[in-house]
Amino acid sequence: MLINITGMVVRFFLIVALTISAWSAQAYDKQALIESYFSVVMVRGYNNDGGMAYGSGVVVAENTVVTNCHVLRATKQPWISRGEDTYPITTVKADVWHDLCLVTTQNLPTKPVIRGDSRKLTRGQEITAIGHSNGVPSPITSVGEVQGLYPMAAGNMIRSSAKFLMGASGSGLFDMDGKLVGINTFKTAGNGGSIHFALPVEWLAKLEQTEASTEFPIRGMALWEEDEDRKPFYMRAAVPESRQDWPTLEKVSTQWTAQETTSPDAWFSLGLAELSLKHYDQAANAFEKTVRLDNSFVEAWFRRGEVAQKLGDNQTVIAVESELQKIDPELVSVYEQYLGCKKGCAP
Repeated sequence: MLINITGMVVRFFLIVALTISAWSAQAYDKQALIESYFSVVMVRGYNNDGGMAYGSGVVVAENTVVTNCHVLRATKQPWISRGEDTYPITTVKADVWHDLCLVTTQNLPTKPVIRGDSRKLTRGQEITAIGHSNGVPSPITSVGEVQGLYPMAAGNMIRSSAKFLMGASGSGLFDMDGKLVGINTFKTAGNGGSIHFALPVEWLAKLEQTEASTEFPIRGMALWEEDEDRKPFYMRAAVPESRQDWPTLEKVSTQWTAQETTSPDAWFSLGLAELSLKHYDQAANAFEKTVRLDNSFVEAWFRRGEVAQKLGDNQTVIAVESELQKIDPELVSVYEQYLGCKKGCAP
């Protein structure tokens, strides 16, 4: 009998399994992650009605912090806060469309982070988000995995399961060697859980070459605020997915697969919609195309097995188990738990 498990629980199973595997292999750098933690600061300021505007930032050079420009929309005199210490912001370099701002201050006693490369990330790779969620004075750490990588100019937009809350806009997304790979910027929300996106760290290089200004607040629209029908498909699909609006996700994903026929993310999105609508044959076809395009797409393999079980296709259920064995043997037991196979999935 198939256990009815939502997508959030599927991802929880996978994150736990992969985290245990990574930790057992000591595939992370404790000291580097600690240093990254202390590189994250708060960006604050009073808005027009006297309330407090706040976000997060990451020290990327001497006396220089990157944050999201939308953090600076409501305040004329922002400052950086680190513990009980404050540092007035003196200048800003703004790329409003990409929602990245570099602000400078003086005497900030914080070591800059080491920058990584979003183009070297892989789906399922463990990452961690560090930011001042909800305005708390100490940074909060959230471990997750890379769920999607979307090529942009000079880097990859990153979808991750590393959560960040209000106040963490502009915070850092780090690999497990403590290298900054992205800037946490926007997310969707709904009954199905939030979907989190980070801008590629590579965009900082061009921003650093622009002219500085002393004018606040920052004005202008960011790319993720574009009209819905003008956004890239991975953004358009995120909203109905998080809201569990499966008919809309089916419509968007059908358009996505038609325009980007070789995108595993597009086919997975369509498969998720068809599965949730109980269109099992269509879901099986979509997930099959997903794993053929990306053989390491673990969640797609899980979903392919789930659909096969619903269709009574035991041969495919077992075949999926064999593929997961090749990717990571520890995934097999997670897969069996997911499908409710108490003594293995073989009949």
